Amino acid sequence: MRGMNSDTIDLIYLDPPFNSKANYAAPIGSEAAGAAFKDTWTLSDIDIEWLDLIEKPQPNLWRVLMAAMTDNDKSYLIYMAIRLLEMKRLLKPTGSIYLHCDPTMSHYLKLVMDAIFGRNNFRNEIVWQRDAAGKGAKKKSGQWPRLHDVLLLYSKSDSWIFRQAFKELSDKQKKPYRYTEEGTGRLYKAVQLGDYTKASISRMMEEGLIHTSSSGKQYKKYYLDEAKATIGSMWTDILGFGTRTSAKERTKYPTQKPIALLRRIIGASTNKGDMILDPFCGCATTCVAADALDREWVGIDISKKAYELVNIRLRESQGAVYQKDGSKQVSLLEDVFHRTDLVKRTDLGAMPAYNCKENKESLYGRQKGYCAGPNCNTHFEMHHLEVDHIVARSKGGSDHISNLQLLCSHCNRIKGDRGMEYLRKHLRLAA
Repeated sequence: MRGMNSDTIDLIYLDPPFNSKANYAAPIGSEAAGAAFKDTWTLSDIDIEWLDLIEKPQPNLWRVLMAAMTDNDKSYLIYMAIRLLEMKRLLKPTGSIYLHCDPTMSHYLKLVMDAIFGRNNFRNEIVWQRDAAGKGAKKKSGQWPRLHDVLLLYSKSDSWIFRQAFKELSDKQKKPYRYTEEGTGRLYKAVQLGDYTKASISRMMEEGLIHTSSSGKQYKKYYLDEAKATIGSMWTDILGFGTRTSAKERTKYPTQKPIALLRRIIGASTNKGDMILDPFCGCATTCVAADALDREWVGIDISKKAYELVNIRLRESQGAVYQKDGSKQVSLLEDVFHRTDLVKRTDLGAMPAYNCKENKESLYGRQKGYCAGPNCNTHFEMHHLEVDHIVARSKGGSDHISNLQLLCSHCNRIKGDRGMEYLRKHLRLAA
């Protein structure tokens, strides 16, 4: 994500690890066979240099991370925070982000999201009932069955894309529609007129929108075929993969989500042609849903299996994928690009050499002449300081001044192209 341009994404949906302290693997013989990951976290699972990218630039976020009760929780939150900071940069001002989690860490993640996106940009907490009690629900003795996940919705600004979603009425909601209109056969319900003017009532009479009871009382007609139910923040109508109804699209990927879930999110928060990012795309559900709704999309995953699943599932969703062109077959998915190299940003314009005079003078003023090395705290004349990358270029760091600092020659030789934690550790040992 560090190599992607800023303000280019309309919607981010992420379904990251939940810190569930479990190991996941797709069964042998399934489409997703070979996909596996562990969801247990320790400080050895994070890049310690991430701490330097958070502690001083993001003090509010740092306090949230340090408030975590255990090293396990703290490690997981650091892993998430460094990625969420990049996601905020990628979002357009009108963009929004849905973070999919469960009650294991949702309370901590809410605070992390508040610190990064701002509590005023919190839009909703959506509860998705993924399982019905007794159908795939995880049951433990002495506990309520765990049936739901949580979606934390944030926008980047006060102006974001949102389109209200609706669903068909339930059988209970349909019961009042007990009248049948003569001539059309349409079902409708009769509702008291309220404060309509005589002119309005006369117009509705002419349009056939008035129901008159046997006692002569008048009511307004509301037709069943025009009725729809507003979808709120409790989603109980999309079943997860603990149920038989979802089996057709199932790949056996350990954490697969239903396409209907992503179609609802994408439909509500984007327009046709918008760009969607799933930075934990797994078995490509977001990619498939976005493609079906005529959206552009980017999927990122560390699993080599992810690219295979993207192609398999897009073939299945699009029907015929190959067409004959003479003696060879031409893929209809040629607009799907697979990259394994480090992407480089193009939105920073032509940048001067990272160690140019202008950068050095600006950094010298910002650091007030002090070396940025941890525990060095030594003041130098400018010609004794060297320009260094905070995040190494080999790890996606750019030459932009926001990724630069000044180190004395001693600190810079120790650090090399490694992270600041390496420098901190060696300076501590030498003290």
